[in-house]
Parts: sequence; structure tokens; C-alpha cells
Amino acid sequence: MALDITGKIIQIMPTTTGTSKAGKDWVKQEFVVETQETYPKKVCISVMGDKTQELKKYVPGNEVKVSLNLESREYNGKWYTNVNAWRIEAATAGAPAAATEDPFHPDNEPSFTADSSTDDLPF
Repeated sequence: MALDITGKIIQIMPTTTGTSKAGKDWVKQEFVVETQETYPKKVCISVMGDKTQELKKYVPGNEVKVSLNLESREYNGKWYTNVNAWRIEAATAGAPAAATEDPFHPDNEPSFTADSSTDDLPF
């Protein structure tokens, strides 16, 4: 299942490293994003491998858009869910362009002139 979540990074945990049963080294890092909804949610998200380097571009307080996968697995009769990021990008990358397209943005206010020849009001 693939999802996108947008919010503010509120915490970045230290990296964790280890070696798999197959003898391969791995690196993992978790970070927490707080959504900007009426009832904000905090979501702990993991990145693995090279994506930990991508996370280093950000600090707590940055607004990000995270593309992630949800996955659950069973171990000894219990279920564990992972929230894994596969893309992290700044949430405000396209914000200035989008703001000027807003009909209520100050730059988009209609201009009014006092020319009565184009006035079609009956009073």
C-alpha cells in the first residue's frame, strides 16, 4: 500500500546499524512527522539504506511530503507494522507558484477603475 503524508518533522532519531542473517550490513533511521490537520497525528516513519542520507537534508521544523509504504508481518503470533519512506521531498517546493494561482491571493485582486463609460450598474 503506497501513501503520501505531508507534515512537519518534529524529531529525527539517530541511525541504527546492524548485520543481517545473510551477512549484509544495513542502516536504518526513524523520524516523526506531525500532520497539519484539524486533529494532527504524529507518525513515526523509517528510512533504510541510502535514504538515510536523503533524510540528512532536513531538520526538525521542516515541512515535508513523504511517500511511504505500509507493511505488516507476523512473528510468533504477533503482528508488526512498518511505515517505510521511499521518497522525502520539501512540502513547500511548489508553494509560491500555487499561492499566486489562489483567487483570493492579494496579487490576484481585480483592478477597479472609476471610468463610468463601462459601468453597467443601474444606479
